[in-house]
Amino acid sequence: MPTPSVGPEIIAFYSETINESERLTGSADGALEMIRTQELLLRHLPVAPARVLDIGGGPGAHARWLIRDGYAVDLVDPVPRHVEEARAAGVPAELGDARALSASDDSYDVALVLGPLYHLLDRADRIQALREAARVVRPGGLVVAAAIGRYASVFEHVATTMLTVDRVRDAVADILVTGIHEPGRKGFTSAYFHTGEGLAVELRDAGLADPVVYGIEGPVWAALKATEQHTKESLIGSPMFEAALTAARLAEPHPDLLAASSHMLAVATV
Repeated sequence: MPTPSVGPEIIAFYSETINESERLTGSADGALEMIRTQELLLRHLPVAPARVLDIGGGPGAHARWLIRDGYAVDLVDPVPRHVEEARAAGVPAELGDARALSASDDSYDVALVLGPLYHLLDRADRIQALREAARVVRPGGLVVAAAIGRYASVFEHVATTMLTVDRVRDAVADILVTGIHEPGRKGFTSAYFHTGEGLAVELRDAGLADPVVYGIEGPVWAALKATEQHTKESLIGSPMFEAALTAARLAEPHPDLLAASSHMLAVATV
């Protein structure tokens, strides 16, 4: 089994700072991301019981519903806490690195890469992770990759009002230019923020065919976040939540709105 080699600050962030198992259920923008990711996946996945490798799958937020829907899912993640939580939820999981998978060639129908691209700062590492995902998928199968949008931090920190803090403004300004949230900066761990075209190019450069990139949360997720933050009331299931979900669906055919999403999902063929 390969030894995970992501930065120690990433392991510490997901082990000690945040609880990833609650991220997609504890806030309205998280629930919006979950619902949209689920519906986009179901649009493209082969029918169950297709074999799915969930690479960087965290504590199994997506693996769990896929298993319930009849898919055969294995999960790989570099964070011991996530592997333990996934196993406790009944998901077959192992510690591993997206750039050096233990799975055999052509052994899955689908590879999900819904976390690794967030935290691989070097382009060569991101390409390697995508090539590894392609290696373990049979010819004609799918690789589905998620990325953080380049402009997400602008919307995020207006919603939280943190953009008025000097250190936050400086970090966001750097992300807009370089795409990188440097290790050691407060508020988040080391991360890479993609443009839509940059994500598609990386998939193509990894040898994947016909990538299609979707905006996950759509153009008004930050308004949802800001309202929830400042009213201190959950908006999950509210009329405003339903309107934000409708906006995300309406925005899909319009490439100019892609940049407004917090996250993007790319689907490509091996």
